[in-house]
Amino acid sequence: MLTINQVVECRTDLLAFTRSMFSARKGMEFVTNWHHEKLCNALERVVIGKCKRLIINIPPRYSKTELAVVNFIAWCMGNFPDSEFIHASYSKRLAANNTWGARALMEHELYSEIFGAPRFRKDSNAKDEYRTEQGGCVYAAGSDGTITGYGAGKLRDYFGGAIIIDDPHKAGEATSDVMRQNVIDWFSTTIESRTNSPETPIIVIMQRLHESDLSGWLLGGGNGEKWEHVCIPVLDDADEPLWAFKHSRQELQRMDTANPYVFAGQYMQRPAPIGGGIFKDHWWKFYRTPPITKTRSIYADTAQKTKTHNDFTVFQCWGQTEAGQPVLLDQLRGKWEAPELLIQARAFWKKHKAVTGMGNLRALKCEDKVSGTGLIQTLRREGIPILPIQRNVDKLTRAMDVAPMVESGNVLLPEDAPWLSDYLAEFSQFPNGAHDDQVDPTMDAIDDMINKKSRGVYS
Repeated sequence: MLTINQVVECRTDLLAFTRSMFSARKGMEFVTNWHHEKLCNALERVVIGKCKRLIINIPPRYSKTELAVVNFIAWCMGNFPDSEFIHASYSKRLAANNTWGARALMEHELYSEIFGAPRFRKDSNAKDEYRTEQGGCVYAAGSDGTITGYGAGKLRDYFGGAIIIDDPHKAGEATSDVMRQNVIDWFSTTIESRTNSPETPIIVIMQRLHESDLSGWLLGGGNGEKWEHVCIPVLDDADEPLWAFKHSRQELQRMDTANPYVFAGQYMQRPAPIGGGIFKDHWWKFYRTPPITKTRSIYADTAQKTKTHNDFTVFQCWGQTEAGQPVLLDQLRGKWEAPELLIQARAFWKKHKAVTGMGNLRALKCEDKVSGTGLIQTLRREGIPILPIQRNVDKLTRAMDVAPMVESGNVLLPEDAPWLSDYLAEFSQFPNGAHDDQVDPTMDAIDDMINKKSRGVYS
């Protein structure tokens, strides 16, 4: 029997509910780690309406399905028994097993002690679909099929269910452009039309399999929405394991050596195209508090178009320490048409011009190409010191020129920047990645600070 306080805790705390149910069903403790709490906090934000679009990237077999599908659905149905859920995976059979697992939780005697006995409709008892007498529904689907006659969520201003997508890609098919695009098309044409309300949350949980998988497409602005991103790699920046109970550092290093491509994507959540690897993740050094710099400049890489498949426009503010180390202080990245591009450029310049104690902000430097030329001309008329960059050699040659500086550990990045994960992923994938918009201004900055005196590249 649970105490009253324990019942209240299980009703209001997803992780407490999961621990209690696991112990009752399995007869053993649910061993927890910090990432379990992080996942549950993100899911609870969905329930209270703080997050409508959530992507969770986490290695396989780290409790993602147990927490974010099976226990989450059961916990939500206890609190909101009229909720309507659609759960999808690459296999409808797998999705049905998950939803039936949630029902098994709801039929457990401890669940009744927490929430009261569930009331299932007797005419709806299939593994891939069941309903409650209060108007709730749980439906399972595969990412290779259609969803007809079912929707998720309620037309109201508080939680009423969600769409939960767990591993939409089959691992062995993620390298196929056709199969990946099929999943993205399924999301666009099927999933997005299954929300019963604009408030219905969509949750995507998956291990990363390819830079252009569903997560990559959504995070890149593919469907035009902003997604909250919870990214949990198996090793942190200090090479400490995510959960030593599951994998030790030595085991993970062995896995990385055996198949670095799989390890980069499925375990580190930084999928790298086969054949990349000029820049190694462990080369970069990080700072928590920005070091004092003697001088600063802004480097820009402007995109010619703003369509989904084109690169982003990027502004980076770089400083250089007395010891000569390049320091990336800030970055702004987006897709903007010409009028908005000017607004963003001015604002970024003014933001860093106002910073004191970090050396003079000397100039904004931008490649003199189609979209950059207009920016250069306009900002120059406004009195902003802007200099054109001439990239006289190909990207690979430029990369090989600056790589030794990165390898030496003398290029510093902010360890807590929200864009850091995407930044590192782009470098690990270069030159075969989908984008290089963050790589280009970084190479400009390092080359400018370290090599310009010997080569005279810039005015």
